[in-house]
Amino acid sequence: MNIIEEIFGEGKDLNVLQMSCRSVVVFFIAFLLLRISGRRSFGLRTPLDNIITITLGAVLSRAIVGASPFLPIVAASLVIALLHRAFAWLLMRSDAFASFAEGDKILLYSNGKFNRHHMKRALVREEDVMRGVRRAALTDDLNKIDSIYMEKNGEISVVKKEG
Repeated sequence: MNIIEEIFGEGKDLNVLQMSCRSVVVFFIAFLLLRISGRRSFGLRTPLDNIITITLGAVLSRAIVGASPFLPIVAASLVIALLHRAFAWLLMRSDAFASFAEGDKILLYSNGKFNRHHMKRALVREEDVMRGVRRAALTDDLNKIDSIYMEKNGEISVVKKEG
């Protein structure tokens, strides 16, 4: 047990080598936890998916710097990953739960007009929407655009007119 303590240290007084060794172990633990939580953790970037990114980062960082006991941190991280997986499963199975947890897309522009009420709800300005149009449709000509949405993950998506 003494050699493990020498390699990984104990408490907050860790040297560079001990923190580096902890970083390697935490990296592989994080990798396993993300495999458990599923691919959507970093793929869809919805608010739910951002939660796992932020919380796992915050919790696992405590293991690297020795701010909390190592095994309880790993257990808490596993619980976070399993909760994320359970929520993702519920989102897949229930449209009502998905609407509650992630919200719905918001129509920002259609029929040649911006929907100011929806833009207020989405907390975006016309320039924010146009930035999304330029990025998604590679144009700033609204005559070529049928509709613009703010998706559940906050991204702006554009539907071009036919022809």
